Amino acid sequence: MENVNRLRVGPAGWSYDDWRGIVYPPGMGRETHPAAYLAQFFDTIEINSTFYRIPDPKMTKRWADAVSDFPNFRYTAKLWQGFTHERDSWPGDEHVRAYKDALQPLFERNILGAVLVQFPWSYKRTQSSRKHLARIIEAFDGLPLCVEFRHASWHHASVLDGFRERGIAFCNVDQPVFNDSLEPTEEVTAPMAYVRFHGQNKENWFKEGAGRNARYDYLYSEEELAPWNQRIKKMLAAAQEVYVVTNNHFRGQAIINAFDIQTALTGSTPTIPRHLKAAYPLWRSE
Repeated sequence: MENVNRLRVGPAGWSYDDWRGIVYPPGMGRETHPAAYLAQFFDTIEINSTFYRIPDPKMTKRWADAVSDFPNFRYTAKLWQGFTHERDSWPGDEHVRAYKDALQPLFERNILGAVLVQFPWSYKRTQSSRKHLARIIEAFDGLPLCVEFRHASWHHASVLDGFRERGIAFCNVDQPVFNDSLEPTEEVTAPMAYVRFHGQNKENWFKEGAGRNARYDYLYSEEELAPWNQRIKKMLAAAQEVYVVTNNHFRGQAIINAFDIQTALTGSTPTIPRHLKAAYPLWRSE
């Protein structure tokens, strides 16, 4: 397919206990970094852990070292939740510096494709939230920012135009749709475009007490992915590169669907590892 060299598909995160023996080979030792293993099959991974804590630069250097044999590989990284989810007070300039310092080893090696600024559904387009977003954008100016909204109020011409002026990517998401949830989009507002798949587990999405695994326990069918593949093709025609991240991580379903998307958009069927095929024996068995 034309423009396929500008397509990057991969999973969100790599550290899941339920991936052992499914995504990762049985007995894979600590000498093999999970990112290095995944980089054999995918040319991007979204780093989730940076959302929960700001890592030490020594840690991010190890992440960079892990994929040094894959020159086409790029990481994306979530912004720390202290900036996006704890909105009663600004974390402080020292936290801005710490986060930038943490990403420096990735930035220096040119393997940082995007910084994902992720907001929850409760983050609506109000005057106070617009000011808050502007503060984040100003604080992290110079980084390749992508902003993910879950609430439909943000899919607004003024937001899209502002992002285009600043070269900030609007994240296109697949998620369970409730009242005022952001529905599927195909926006390209920056040189880089971004798509995230969260699954369609509507029953557990807002269910009180539902854990992370229950919320993201979903396997897309090829029929469900087909409309998204068409949107991604349009994005590829408009953007310099497109990142497609599968976040339906439970039991490696994100890996299976990442392979599905690769197959549909590149025209070549990957050879998936034997242990993963054993966990999903019906995958492309026809």
